[in-house]
Amino acid sequence: MSSPERFDRRLITPLLLGSTLNPINSSMLAVALVPIGTAFGVPPSQTAWLITGLYLATAVGQPVLGWLVDIFGPRTLFLLGAALVGAAGLLAAFAPTLGVLVVARILLGIGTSAAYPAAMSVVRSEADRTGTETPAGVLSGLSLSRQVIAVIGPTLGGLLIGIGGWHLIFTINVPLALICIVLGVLWLPRSSRTRGAGGLDYPGIALFTGTLVASMLFLMAPQVSRWYLPVLAVLLGAAFVVVELRVLEPFIDLRILAGSRALIATYTRQVLAFIGAYSFLYGFTQWLEEGRGLSASHAGLLLLPLSLAAVLVTLVTGRSARIRGKLVAGSILLLVAAGAQLLVGRSTPIWMLAGLGVIAGLPQGLNGLANQTALYQQADPARIGASAGLLSTCVYVGALISAAAQARFFRHGATTAGLHQLAVFLLVVAGLHLVVTLWKLPR
Repeated sequence: MSSPERFDRRLITPLLLGSTLNPINSSMLAVALVPIGTAFGVPPSQTAWLITGLYLATAVGQPVLGWLVDIFGPRTLFLLGAALVGAAGLLAAFAPTLGVLVVARILLGIGTSAAYPAAMSVVRSEADRTGTETPAGVLSGLSLSRQVIAVIGPTLGGLLIGIGGWHLIFTINVPLALICIVLGVLWLPRSSRTRGAGGLDYPGIALFTGTLVASMLFLMAPQVSRWYLPVLAVLLGAAFVVVELRVLEPFIDLRILAGSRALIATYTRQVLAFIGAYSFLYGFTQWLEEGRGLSASHAGLLLLPLSLAAVLVTLVTGRSARIRGKLVAGSILLLVAAGAQLLVGRSTPIWMLAGLGVIAGLPQGLNGLANQTALYQQADPARIGASAGLLSTCVYVGALISAAAQARFFRHGATTAGLHQLAVFLLVVAGLHLVVTLWKLPR
């Protein structure tokens, strides 16, 4: 009797490394906005486009590229995405104007969008090949590289800025992309399609993109004078639903999604979890620099306990494929972190701020890992790439809602009063997360 085949461990390294590109590029910028604004002589209202540009590109790019992964296989999309990341990193490092830098960030968002859906597709096909169940260790590694690396980003960004200025947070993409390309060529399977290459659903992609862009542009600056954006988003969204229900091979199969309350709950939890995660990542970091008076390097280092807590909780719980306990604990800890943020001020000791970081890091590790595992168990295997991409879109929808909240509460700067208003908002978000978790609780 032949022994069962084992999961090819060589695949893990390029998949994990590729999955770090997006969260690193997203989070390193948290401590670079002030020096970039100084370098180009522009206010925070303009440097905010560096965040928005990447988020919009990623929110749209993840499900689109995930869909292409399902059709053309993960290897091709992984390599093309890595090549675009390297080129965009060079463009950003030598950008002569803020506008060029924003374009580079958009290209980074598109390029980094391929790795995660490609990784989920490879893991799914490798598990099917070997006849194994959900590879909990591999999934926890992906969660670690995506969710936890996002927290390490500010510390790494602060160190790079301290060494050679803000340009280095973009230059680092070049060696990372080259390593991904080399390892991808050597080890990723040449063909691992889960669906046939039928006609591309161009109308669905266009309507989805338009709906998302209109919604997020409004969220970035919610004003009565911009009423036409939510109206446009509703109209495009309605057209998207009509088109997708009539297409044989839709970009997003709404029939399957509508029939799975568990999958809808997973996507909803992801949005809420990352409203909290990015509100702390960017809001608390800005307050440390402006309200507390710390340098970019020191603010990045102060967030290190947050990243260590997220890493530790992921490593401890990652081997288990069970979801229920992680989600309940993540919801409660998110509430505690939001409440604790109400108690900080300019005179709060550094050790207490570091302790708050530990509390905030725990739900980031738990919620990200639990939602990823839930998606892996709930999604149609033939559409795992697109489903994973949509889960990532939920991350950036949460991030943009967070950015809109920060713009509202920090309109006079990252003051302590604004931080406390943000904390009240996060209490509401955390409460909703707990309600959704208890409403449809996975095993």
